[in-house]
Amino acid sequence: MKLASLKHGRDGRLVVVSRDLTRATDAFIVVPTLQQALDEWERHAPALSALAEQLDHGSVPSFRFHEHDCAAPLPRAYARRHAAAWPSHPALLRQAAGAEAPAGEAGALTPAASDGFLGPRDPLGLDDPAASLDLSAGLAVITGDLPRGADATAAGEAIRLVTLVAEVIRHDRLRPDGLDLDGAEAPALAASLAPVVVTPDELGQAWRDGAVHRPLLVSRNGKPLGCPDAGADLGRSLLALVAEAARHRALGAGTIVSAGPVSNRGIDGGPGRPKAEGGAGYACLAEARAAEALTGGWVRTPYLAAGDRLRVEMKDAGGHSIFGAIEHDVTG
Repeated sequence: MKLASLKHGRDGRLVVVSRDLTRATDAFIVVPTLQQALDEWERHAPALSALAEQLDHGSVPSFRFHEHDCAAPLPRAYARRHAAAWPSHPALLRQAAGAEAPAGEAGALTPAASDGFLGPRDPLGLDDPAASLDLSAGLAVITGDLPRGADATAAGEAIRLVTLVAEVIRHDRLRPDGLDLDGAEAPALAASLAPVVVTPDELGQAWRDGAVHRPLLVSRNGKPLGCPDAGADLGRSLLALVAEAARHRALGAGTIVSAGPVSNRGIDGGPGRPKAEGGAGYACLAEARAAEALTGGWVRTPYLAAGDRLRVEMKDAGGHSIFGAIEHDVTG
């Protein structure tokens, strides 16, 4: 099934969305918010699934679904952990900056803000015209309750929903290799989720080995920036990240575990080629800039500026949007 939260109060109004994302029906008769559904998933999921089936058969009242009306599926979540799960991204930034790898495990999970996600179509304010803003796109899963020390099988069973995530990074406050002054992963100023979350079974064969094997489509002002395969070149799967998140502490229902930006290696193991040259391109501007610096000696891709529009989406094998789109207009 596919679920979304329309803008309403602080926690949104839960709706069930049709598979083609054109229609929706209120879930209030089952449960009013997504967080409440996650709190008692075993109780509410069967009823929500039945409602989804009735919606697709046209047997319940419905209305036109507009992604612009959506808040984040979880407008505020109790906890989020994030990792750079595609090793080629930090490696490329370090190589372009001539920096050594930081101490510690690559792709380690770090706490990330979750108390106020941007809506998927909210404007992105550029308070400082000199800010080097970037939007880093990846994947996220939302879990149910998971006890401390749970194994990989339990971690997989605890993954309730899958969606896209985008993080706003300000690079002018970071080292050239994309790390902060303490050597940690770049902190996000803000984050957004796709309009729609889906249960893993909705992804069919695209969901396997704890990863989503589909291209992530990223564009800037209508021009493709990249379509890296989210299932390729992973250092740690989403399932492995969930298990890692629960290694030392229990996870509460509604915990988000996210990973990004999606990054594919080049054929020779070096920087991936841009879309314009037949490559997979990039899921963030910083990686495009690093690849340009390494292959051409000069950087052509600017960071975000007022008037820009950045779009993140993933489509199924039939070309239909799976999660809807994250689309932010940059305002001055």
